Amino acid sequence: MSLLAVLASGAQAVDYRSTARHGVIVYDAPADTASKRFILSANIPLEMLSEQGDWIRVRDRDGTLSWIKKSDVLARRYLQVSRPSAVHQAANKSSATIYKVERNVLLELLDSAGSGWLKVKHRDAPAGFIRMEDVWGA
Repeated sequence: MSLLAVLASGAQAVDYRSTARHGVIVYDAPADTASKRFILSANIPLEMLSEQGDWIRVRDRDGTLSWIKKSDVLARRYLQVSRPSAVHQAANKSSATIYKVERNVLLELLDSAGSGWLKVKHRDAPAGFIRMEDVWGA
């Protein structure tokens, strides 16, 4: 087996989901009796790492590994802005800026526009495009 085949067979797409509601409890183990670490608001993006019964092991933007219940995540994806950035009318830096976003703002992911751009929407603003490197959860 070639090295390329070995690398390709181990490659998996990163799976992100978002918290389904306000008050999602994050645990240190996959059990209701485990220690509660913290509580998350709605629409926080999390990287899905593995599943165990009704639990999902997740990683947050800061790299913290935890467990949450499967019922506490949505397939709908949100992104968290990593640094102050701009949302543009088109998927290029020379297009007009629709609005600016600060760190930690949540944006709904509508589509991957390709070439490092994502189509997003803020709950109070029109859809536009942001650079993939300016957000976490893509």
